[in-house]
Amino acid sequence: MTTEPAEHPIPGVGVVVLQDDSILLVERGRGANRGLWAVPGGKVGFGETLQEAAAREVLEETGLIVDIGDVMWTGDAIGPGDPPAWHYVLIDFVGLRVGGELRPADDAAQAAFVPLEDVRRLPLTPTMYDLLETLGA
Repeated sequence: MTTEPAEHPIPGVGVVVLQDDSILLVERGRGANRGLWAVPGGKVGFGETLQEAAAREVLEETGLIVDIGDVMWTGDAIGPGDPPAWHYVLIDFVGLRVGGELRPADDAAQAAFVPLEDVRRLPLTPTMYDLLETLGA
């Protein structure tokens, strides 16, 4: 495994799953955002569509099965340094829960539906604030 920075951005996906007045969030269990909360998501695998990756990531991190809808938000997560330590191009989709049992797994330390009015009380990943603005939360 190399420690050199990537030469190009890496595609990543996230999924916004709303239930009543709550949003599905996971607490990151490892990596640069360990201990921070965000919508479930991750990297797109080679040969995988954005929608396939989004549904897979939700299932892996939360145990929930979702139908993937429209794009809700796009943005960048760029790490520190020159060149940056990382650069992800993020595409967040709307997701509709259709099955599964909520439980944290994979790299998620916790998974929960958090009331929208309480989300900003959690330690969030930097990109979550822009996503919340899009939601009007």
